[in-house]
Amino acid sequence: MTEPNSPPLQKPDPDGPRTGMGATLQAARTGPQEPPETRGRTTIADGVVEKIAGIAAREVPGIHALGGGFTRTMGAVRDRVPGGHASAGRGVKVEVGEKQTAIDLQVVVAYGVGIREVTAEVRENVIAAVKRMTGLEVVEVNIAVNDVHLPNEDTPETSDDRVL
Repeated sequence: MTEPNSPPLQKPDPDGPRTGMGATLQAARTGPQEPPETRGRTTIADGVVEKIAGIAAREVPGIHALGGGFTRTMGAVRDRVPGGHASAGRGVKVEVGEKQTAIDLQVVVAYGVGIREVTAEVRENVIAAVKRMTGLEVVEVNIAVNDVHLPNEDTPETSDDRVL
């Protein structure tokens, strides 16, 4: 009979170093030791920040509604369609990066309130809410005051936008 050309297979030593194609045990163990926040990536959609900013802006006393006239009109029509619902991001546009965001708001203020004071409070509330919920740095909050709501102007179009 003939002898085999290669030496008999030996089982690898489980405690010994690995070579070849596989990763070493030490390299495999470094992953779980890293902090959890560095083990993946979180992406926050623009719509998420829009909703947070919209809700935070509506919470400020003196803000009657968000959005320009056309936006509010189209939103009121969409809200009346069966299955439609109010959009928390109406009147809000955002640009979201990995660590920062910029926010543009269109607002309608109630008659009789100080516009500068209300917009300053809106900025503070929006920045705090977005920072707290997303961790993003808010680099700017631009506010366009498109209208002043008069007490005798309660129409179905604007009264639905009001958060009580």
